[in-house]
Amino acid sequence: MEKQKAKRIQKYEDSVRNLWDNFKHTNSYRIMGVPEEERKQDIGNLYEEIMTENFPYLVKEIDLQVQEVQRTPNNRNPKRTTPRHIIIKMPRAKDKERILKAEREKQLVTYKGVPIRLSADFSTETMQARGSGKKYSK
Repeated sequence: MEKQKAKRIQKYEDSVRNLWDNFKHTNSYRIMGVPEEERKQDIGNLYEEIMTENFPYLVKEIDLQVQEVQRTPNNRNPKRTTPRHIIIKMPRAKDKERILKAEREKQLVTYKGVPIRLSADFSTETMQARGSGKKYSK
């Protein structure tokens, strides 16, 4: 009985997390691996450079206007060696999906020769659930 209750609670938590991701993070994606030294440069210009370097045809087709660009806060571990992620919030989810699709097709996205990754933006809880091997379906 207690196991069933725990399973139901976990299922509800997963559903709420899924709804939150669909509501809050629909138009957002992350760019990972851009060196921290690049933070001196305006992040908006950095985003445009990455797009024109890797997806010049997309730059011509879609409007690269973004609502918000920011680095994730460094509140977890200030001594970590990996660069913080850049979160891009687009005005339209359709543009975000086209960019992520182009990234999957290209397979290797770089910034000044350094490999970087693009990924859909999910809540911290979802990323932790996926990283720990818990079953999570979207």
